[in-house]
Amino acid sequence: METTQPTHPNYMAIFWYLAVLTVLELIVIFLPIGKLTIGVLLCALAITKAALVAMYFMHLRFETRTLGLVAITPLAIATLLIFVVMPDGFAVAHKTATVKKAPAEAPAKH
Repeated sequence: METTQPTHPNYMAIFWYLAVLTVLELIVIFLPIGKLTIGVLLCALAITKAALVAMYFMHLRFETRTLGLVAITPLAIATLLIFVVMPDGFAVAHKTATVKKAPAEAPAKH
């Protein structure tokens, strides 16, 4: 009868993947591209790093699918919350853009 040994993840390889992703984040910050693109890239890199940590350091890669769904649920709720609150942020930005500033007065002469 053959028994299969459980394989342990290579923690040093995961460490180096996380280090490379961190360096990529630092590079993305200084790229001459739009702020929205930088934000999207940083979020994608952060989600990738969080997934690596959850899968290997929290051992979710070797657990049942139900436990993985329990771990993913807060991410889905946070995404939904962002999309629910987003219209309020746009309304505030729109209202403050229409307010006119009073003209500056000339400096006083002595």
